[in-house]
Amino acid sequence: MARILTGIQSSGRPHLGNILGAIQPAVALSRSEQNNAFVFIADLHSLTSMRDAGTRLESVKAVAAAWLAFGFDTQRNVFYRQSQIPEVCELAWYLSCFTPFPMLANAHSFKDKSENLAMVNAGLFTYPVLMAADILLYDAHFVPVGKDQKQHLEITKDIANAFNNHYQKPIFVVPEPKISEATPLIMGTDGRKMSKSYQNTIDIFLPKNQLKKQVMSIVTDSLPLEEPKNPDTCNVFKLFELVAEPNDTETLRQKYLAGNFGYGHAKNALLDVLVAKYEKEAEAFNHYMSDEQALEKELINGEQKAREIASKTLTRVRECLGF
Repeated sequence: MARILTGIQSSGRPHLGNILGAIQPAVALSRSEQNNAFVFIADLHSLTSMRDAGTRLESVKAVAAAWLAFGFDTQRNVFYRQSQIPEVCELAWYLSCFTPFPMLANAHSFKDKSENLAMVNAGLFTYPVLMAADILLYDAHFVPVGKDQKQHLEITKDIANAFNNHYQKPIFVVPEPKISEATPLIMGTDGRKMSKSYQNTIDIFLPKNQLKKQVMSIVTDSLPLEEPKNPDTCNVFKLFELVAEPNDTETLRQKYLAGNFGYGHAKNALLDVLVAKYEKEAEAFNHYMSDEQALEKELINGEQKAREIASKTLTRVRECLGF
């Protein structure tokens, strides 16, 4: 059975892009009898940029509630908060002593911000080492990553191989990236990639009246109502076809091409399909957000399972190191 590990940042309420690009594909993988899935909330990683405790706690709740709402099976798999597994920090220190400085200096997480070094903290610089500890601690075979994270996974492999080669033992399982070429780029309301940092997200967990404001804010061109419109260049249509049934998508396409159909009509169609498609998940999300005890129970159960495995890995490492 393959062990698959996925980490998700605790950076606010998950949006439609997170759901389509990460949550739903990972939940699907976790349901395979061939896989054992580990999903963790990377709340330690968030400290590189998020200092407010209240904001972090609320973000962790929202991320956890979203995964549970979309049916992640916590009995069959392992679901936990990174910060509740202290072994990961100890392992990160050991791994940092096997990590060359140039490797970290070339990491995207550092290079993207290196022009202003006064704003770069040591946590950001060593981010790939903590990521390596997250993965190696649980003997993960595969790590689903986007193309932008592939380099960090390669760093994890390099560190694991360096450690194994030095002690001439297979202490760590060397993981492989699992990159889905089929995952579409989810565009936000302003036409850029959907991202919390751009404030262009669609939050399907909102009440309908608030969700409607987000959908109606999607940027379109200024073609008049009576003019035919190109669905392939319209972000409203692109989002619609990601969530609607094929027959409904084709019906909407024909309305675009026929004319006498405005973008307001298209946005209302998108709103209706979002509300209908995610009604059950939104209800479950709001249940977990209002019942902290139920949410905490799910996380604590996963953290107990995670620590059992983490402690075994750390024992192997400590023995090699003479601690």
